[in-house]
Amino acid sequence: MWEQIRSNQVRSVFLIALIAGLLLAVGYFLGLYFFDSAVGGLVIALIVWAIMSLVAYFQGDSILLVMAKAKKIGPDDAPRLYNVVEEMKIASGLEKVPDVYIIDDPALNAFATGRDPSKASVAITSGLLQKLNRDELQGVIGHEIAHIKNRDVLLMAITAVMLGTIVILSWYATRVLIFGGMAGSGRRSSSRSGGGGGGAQAIILIVGLVLMILAPIMAQLIYYAISRKREYLADASSALYTRYPEGLASALEKIGGSTQQLKSANQATAPMYIINPFRKEGMKAADLTSTHPPISERVRILRAMAGGASFTDYNNAYRKVHSGKQAIISQTATAGIGAVGVRQASLSAPGELGLASGKAASKAAGTHEVSDLMLRLDKYRTVDCECGARWKIPPGFKDNNVLCTRCGRRIRL
Repeated sequence: MWEQIRSNQVRSVFLIALIAGLLLAVGYFLGLYFFDSAVGGLVIALIVWAIMSLVAYFQGDSILLVMAKAKKIGPDDAPRLYNVVEEMKIASGLEKVPDVYIIDDPALNAFATGRDPSKASVAITSGLLQKLNRDELQGVIGHEIAHIKNRDVLLMAITAVMLGTIVILSWYATRVLIFGGMAGSGRRSSSRSGGGGGGAQAIILIVGLVLMILAPIMAQLIYYAISRKREYLADASSALYTRYPEGLASALEKIGGSTQQLKSANQATAPMYIINPFRKEGMKAADLTSTHPPISERVRILRAMAGGASFTDYNNAYRKVHSGKQAIISQTATAGIGAVGVRQASLSAPGELGLASGKAASKAAGTHEVSDLMLRLDKYRTVDCECGARWKIPPGFKDNNVLCTRCGRRIRL
């Protein structure tokens, strides 16, 4: 397993180096054009990148959680979710249970973050907690725990920072060049070395402009390449931890079939989520998502693992789905894990017995559980009336009593 993780990290470092090279190239041409000093542009680009990288390393997880509007919860807030996270922590061998966060959003998605396994977090949407049964929730949490275990989250955060740096520099530079720099380019070129200098300056301007337009696109493609490779290993790891590939397969189908957009996601954080959070409003997630492998392909691979839940079983399923294509997980990683059988589905909850009434009861209970959780996190109070009605009082409510519209009584707060 460590061989596979190390191989992924080596590839990721190489791809990150390519992104850093793009950033330096942008800085080079910006310095050459605006300051007559390529070195000056390189220094500025390096300073900007260094500052953003330090922020990403020490505070990147906090920034991502704030951007996602995630709220931290404890074991008493959502016992089922917390219990699943603890189970996956034990199954994966992490040294510490990740912090658990909830995003108040009906969209179905989840992500993990943190600079190392000892300082890691898992965040899921309230919609996901409401819609998934225990086996499906295990599959999703197992997938996110795998990203932590495989040391994906720090590299993805640093890559996001560099991508953001390139996009920011290119955005401002292209606008300065288009709206303010063109008028002054002739004056600068004539004041340097005559006509030859002007031609050279025009070439530098064109090359710099093309590079600043293409750099964000190229950087994002590299970023997506890192993300796609890691999703396969996280899916395989989830199947191994849960010993139930169908759980994640069923969860991915539900997530992919959701028509709701995740409001707090952006282009830089999209590859952190279990599926691409962007889609046309009211449409299901398309197979050709830019940040992740196709959902239908991931589901087919997981469901082709009928005989077992090991990395070898995942490799065999991957080759079967891709018509004999080379395995996705290295032989060294698969050799360290023996045969792993597939367990039976959980039947602990009424909604998981396959009965229509049980499913309806489980869905209603899940909705009630999540609704109460979000109200507690938002610091709402609940008061009960003698007639059996329960009222939710928002924070900051000033009155000393509230009127029960069911029976007409005044309830003292």
